[in-house]
Amino acid sequence: MQIRCEVKGVFVALSDAATVPLVILSNGEETLHLPIFIGLWEAISINSAINKEVLPRPFTHDLFLELLARFSITLRFLQIDSIENGVFYAQLVISGDHHEEYIDCRPSDGIALALRGEAPIFVDEAVLLSAGQKIQDLPKMVDLSTFLQK
Repeated sequence: MQIRCEVKGVFVALSDAATVPLVILSNGEETLHLPIFIGLWEAISINSAINKEVLPRPFTHDLFLELLARFSITLRFLQIDSIENGVFYAQLVISGDHHEEYIDCRPSDGIALALRGEAPIFVDEAVLLSAGQKIQDLPKMVDLSTFLQK
């Protein structure tokens, strides 16, 4: 079963060992939060999409959506459907010319595209139950924008 989730924000997890960007997804009831560790550039792109920033030049994710639009392909949704050894796997679901395609993608790229394309994000219930955390169990973190201003 797929559960619709929302992006709660982009953060940087702080520890003595490392500083790592992550995006937090949450189910509608906000009982479980799904932290997904991502790269810095993907974090910046997702944060830009959340804030609806329009940049003078397109990010790669903007370019990808423009390409889809030019060929009348619709981004229907993102589904994060499995986790193996701490690595999340996702698929973009697109449709065009009367058929649907599933395209393997990194969740971070899929989230950046889904936010820009205003497409829903779904997480498999088993993934949410196995990797989701209560808010108090999340790592110590700071909002990405705040971190970048330091």
